[in-house]
Amino acid sequence: MKRTGSCLIFNPSAGQSNPEQDLAKIRELLEPSIELDIRFTTEDLDADAIALEAIAQGATSIIASGGDGTLSAAASALVGTNIPLGIISRGTANAFAAALELPDTIEAACETILGGLTRVIDAAKCNDRPMVLLAGIGFEAETVERADRRAKNRFGVLAYLMAGIQQLRELESFEAEIETADKIIKLTAAAITVANAAPPTSVLAQGPSGVIFDDGLLDITVVSPVTRAGAIAASYHLLQTALNESATERDDVGYLRAKRVIIKTDPPQKVVLDGEIIGFTPIDVECVPGGLTIFVPAHVALSSVVEKLEGLPDLTIEAKPNNGFDEV
Repeated sequence: MKRTGSCLIFNPSAGQSNPEQDLAKIRELLEPSIELDIRFTTEDLDADAIALEAIAQGATSIIASGGDGTLSAAASALVGTNIPLGIISRGTANAFAAALELPDTIEAACETILGGLTRVIDAAKCNDRPMVLLAGIGFEAETVERADRRAKNRFGVLAYLMAGIQQLRELESFEAEIETADKIIKLTAAAITVANAAPPTSVLAQGPSGVIFDDGLLDITVVSPVTRAGAIAASYHLLQTALNESATERDDVGYLRAKRVIIKTDPPQKVVLDGEIIGFTPIDVECVPGGLTIFVPAHVALSSVVEKLEGLPDLTIEAKPNNGFDEV
């Protein structure tokens, strides 16, 4: 007997493979066990709108197939619900699957969904917008903006690396104020990343020894290189620490963890949210513990991290007497 009520949101423009063959493979693997309500994204209809409509019509699970933008959009519609999300990555970078430690092939992803095992993870809100992966300020946002669709189609994930190298040539620092519940931190930075979940390839989010996505906290990484050479060295160091699951030890990289963080910059900096440019600072990001349910192959235990800020340029830390946020 088939399970019913699963909506498959399929982006036919994702990645570089043949979408008709991809969809045929997904149907071949899933339809013997799941009755699929297949809906396609278009230029005018995003995955979040499709997911919300499907939920309103009684869908008991959502399966999203596409690139990181499609997957993040579908996930954002499910934040705060108990409806599980199945993820079938077919994009350029597949950062979403990597960040949540999910398989990135159609066959393995379908096997995960058919297994029926779910895990509750954190989500977040950034300026009242749903956030699943991360918000990047400065360098991170500029790099994402440079990696346009044409470059991604031609070079794949290398488009992000190429954009990053190009952006290093125009590296600019800015003054930043980072406010948490118990302190206000002022410093000079070139990039600040607030992550709920992040793959190792999101190097500027990798100050801690692994971004934990089910601990009720956000992971904030501050990169403050003084020179372009320092920026390259810091980026390489962060990639190595991410791959080795160790915390950074450079003076020009700091990190901390908090449930909520407010970040202001001077001058205002571009902000990228889950791969999409959303505007400029300031940002107010708050973790939504247990906000998203996903199908997973197995539970993976992750290590805890500590805070490190010493060594960052122009650093000042002021303790907040009220130990909380002043609500407006």
